[in-house]
Amino acid sequence: MKPSYYLSMALVLLLIFGTNNLQGQSNKAKTGKATAKKATAPSYTPGRDADFLQYTNSRWVDSVMKTLTPEERIAQLISIPVYSNKNQAHIDSISNIVKTYKVGGMIFFQGGPVRQAKMTNRYQQESKVPLMISIDGEWGLAMRLDSTIRFPYQMALGGIDNERLIYEMGAEIARQCQRLGVHVNFAPTVDINNNANNPVIGFRSFGEDKYNVASKSLAYMKGMQDNRVLASAKHFPGHGDTNVDSHYGLPLINFSRIRLDSTELHPFRALMDKGLGSVMVAHMNIPVLDNTPNLASTLSKPIVTDLLKNELNYKGLVFTDALNMQGVAKFYPPGVVDVKALVAGNDVMLNTMDVKTTIQEVKKAIANKEITQAEIDARVRKVLAAKQWVGLDKWEPIETKNLIADLNNPHAQYLNRQLTEASLTLLRNKNHILPIQTLDTLKVAALAIGTTKETSFQRDLARYTQVDTFFLKPTNSIEELQAMKEKLKDYNLIIAGVHALQLKAGSSNFGITAEMNLFLKELIRNKKTIVSVFGNVYSLAEMESLNKADAVIAAYQENAVTQDLVSQMIFGGIGATGKLPVTVSNSFKIGDGLLTHGGVRLAYSMPEAVGIKSQDLAGIDSLVHQAIREEAAPGAQVLVAKDGKVIYHRAFGFHTYDKEQPVRVDDLYDLASVTKISTSMAALMRLKGEGRFDENQTLGTYLPMAAGTNKADLNYRDILTHQARLKSWIPFWKETVKKNGNFKWRTFKADSSARFPIKVADNLYIHRKYADKIYKEILESPLNEKPGYVYSDLSFILAPKVVENITGVGFETYLQNSIYKPLGATTLTFNPYKDYPLSRIVPTEFEPHFRKQLLHGTVHDEGAAMLGGLSGHAGLFGNSNDVAKLMQLYLNDGQYANKRYIAENVVKDYSKCQFCEQGNYRALGFDRPAKPGAPNSNAAPSAPVESFGHSGFTGTYTWVDPVNNLVYVFLSNRVNPTRENNKLSKLNTRTGVLQVVYDAMGKSKEKQPAKASVN
Repeated sequence: MKPSYYLSMALVLLLIFGTNNLQGQSNKAKTGKATAKKATAPSYTPGRDADFLQYTNSRWVDSVMKTLTPEERIAQLISIPVYSNKNQAHIDSISNIVKTYKVGGMIFFQGGPVRQAKMTNRYQQESKVPLMISIDGEWGLAMRLDSTIRFPYQMALGGIDNERLIYEMGAEIARQCQRLGVHVNFAPTVDINNNANNPVIGFRSFGEDKYNVASKSLAYMKGMQDNRVLASAKHFPGHGDTNVDSHYGLPLINFSRIRLDSTELHPFRALMDKGLGSVMVAHMNIPVLDNTPNLASTLSKPIVTDLLKNELNYKGLVFTDALNMQGVAKFYPPGVVDVKALVAGNDVMLNTMDVKTTIQEVKKAIANKEITQAEIDARVRKVLAAKQWVGLDKWEPIETKNLIADLNNPHAQYLNRQLTEASLTLLRNKNHILPIQTLDTLKVAALAIGTTKETSFQRDLARYTQVDTFFLKPTNSIEELQAMKEKLKDYNLIIAGVHALQLKAGSSNFGITAEMNLFLKELIRNKKTIVSVFGNVYSLAEMESLNKADAVIAAYQENAVTQDLVSQMIFGGIGATGKLPVTVSNSFKIGDGLLTHGGVRLAYSMPEAVGIKSQDLAGIDSLVHQAIREEAAPGAQVLVAKDGKVIYHRAFGFHTYDKEQPVRVDDLYDLASVTKISTSMAALMRLKGEGRFDENQTLGTYLPMAAGTNKADLNYRDILTHQARLKSWIPFWKETVKKNGNFKWRTFKADSSARFPIKVADNLYIHRKYADKIYKEILESPLNEKPGYVYSDLSFILAPKVVENITGVGFETYLQNSIYKPLGATTLTFNPYKDYPLSRIVPTEFEPHFRKQLLHGTVHDEGAAMLGGLSGHAGLFGNSNDVAKLMQLYLNDGQYANKRYIAENVVKDYSKCQFCEQGNYRALGFDRPAKPGAPNSNAAPSAPVESFGHSGFTGTYTWVDPVNNLVYVFLSNRVNPTRENNKLSKLNTRTGVLQVVYDAMGKSKEKQPAKASVN
């Protein structure tokens, strides 16, 4: 071609590119400023390349570049390690490095968020150029920081089908990073863990399938980067098939280039094609790529420059792995190793341990033409562009107020629960043992293997039924194992949790001992056994005969959330959906995972699970604390369940005002008149469904002793709506007291005997036939002269005799066998002192007139006490959780856990208003809103007319709302120390708390999930 053609093309190119290039070429720095040309920015392809690359020639980057000396430009490529759990000397030493050498960034390790925030603010203010703050937070900030949320390990996430959850996790981790002033999170780990003995990756990988790893990693990456936090795919070119931990040595990778291309590089390519912000290069010796002996990939130009940057055309930031790891540090001293990493092609040297020497060594490398100033400048521009992209061009100090609360926000907590739930993997389910169907035929032992302390798993299992706890140390002797076998012989179901396992693969078999194996093998052979493994999923291969267990659950890790959710899966609160992301053994292979359905029994979750915001329920705490502060009650339990999920369950205050015994959520309260709907009505509704009871019949029909009395013809519909003209109550105890205040000799004795066997209170026993006198007094009592509504206990005192006459079975026996035990409501009981320690039972009144003592473990109501604690109007004890199970049964119109206890439509009919047109708003046995919407009503103002429940004299209350699929339980002992205290009613605490729930439902702008019911 003619010379004129080349001249024309040169002019065109000059016009297109000349301005940017000529500006930098002609500017000579003054007073030691950089004299190199302005490096040409890499081309930027939207969608494919890292988004920050669009800023490499921005005004801000240009302006910063002009201020930097050659040394300061080198320093921008240095990131130093910082700890927020170290002393002031460390804090000050970092400050000195920042001010002296103008380093570009830092990586924070162990410590706490508030301490880190304060340090970050100090260093940012001291830094000439805003610092790029990074952290190694693969499972969130909790990987390094206390007081933060620990999301599931990547191995757990590898089995999740719903990758939107992983995206949301990435987004939430990014929001938390931003709140803490962190700009780069060294995650996700895209290593394909195809070596079960990998000691450094393992549980940190999404699994062994390259497509799954790529897909999950991409979701995580996009979640972070869509929220302006730089992701970092690691450990290039793939650390999944190693048996050496590069923290302690240099792994040798001896597979082929074909294998590397087809497997290890696949997820890196997938993320790079979607705008991956950064890559971290591993410390591995890979002869097929660079056969230099003992040379880590981090320091290899053929790997970092030729493969990563040129062949794969990766333009984002390239970080070294930590340069103080023995994979490189054992071969080269600080400073030397850094310059070798820089010359190899890395952009940022991570964990530089000697900043001064590193800068000197880089300057030597430039002088020796191992690297040019232009190459340094190009990398600095990338670093500055990334800083601008994350917002450091407009840096503001981190606000430390509410920092912990913000990092532990309810959305993040609920997301963590969703991720964990979706990951749980059911690997065996012999004869569909899970979810457990029948409870009343089971005697359950919860065995903790590997620990001697009560576990969260054991406590959580006890929410569903009675479980007895046992413990097996990893190193039990043969004699101890035999003794444990003897202890478990009477149990027909063993739920074993394997705890305290080691996370990393190694010679210790994850902590599975020969003793543990021996016992598990024997246990599985002889008992129905459910095994839940709370640890690295590869540990399953170390447990002999695990494939013969009745059920096996892989939980991947041990924390309170996993244990909570596994317990729910076992009993059907939630379902199982996870799949194994790796092959563990011939019995447990990649893709294995059985499905079960949840919603069988109550689940335990958060308000966010039903579209309510946790903060909108904060008023519950305020109201209960106010009641305690004003001494309306010394303590309380509150439970709210919606759509079959317990979304709020807390205990407040103490058993008494001496503040010695805090209230626990599983403590038992005297339910007082809540007994009526929990015992008498439960029995009568069940019998109604069986055709053995009819509310249109009379009392005399079911109670022969009523024959010939004025009660015989009382209609049961009138009785149950309190308009049968029965007297309100009878003070039976007064008939037992003489004028001098002593008891009549045929009524009570201080000690039990054959004639006085029935305990009324401590050191007080009543005559064995005195109950007959009470029944007779009721039946002989006059009726009220005027018809109409008068609330009365009397018919409910007679109810046990009615039930016994119909069934031929004792009242309590009938309730326990027909309803409570099958429901798993095992704390619903009369006379709890017989089965529970007093520390679990909340005392009621110090009663000065009749029993003259603090009532603790025996019923508060005088009449019920004189009947030996067993009556249909009062006497039942229980905790809020078990009351909720019964109320959920009512909400489900008589069905729970796939079993029908009460015939269809019976509860619906009984809970309807019977005589509203006459001004009696009660249902059959149940209370209903007397005046819907009234602020001082017996119901919350927003409670719909269809709702129903009951209150109790001791300070109890429960309410069922079928319109909003809601169950509410409030338990307190407001009568402590005296029944004269009526502040709880004056404050409207019980109904006020429920109104908070209605208000929260109204405030929620989130779409409510589809109406669901536990059945």
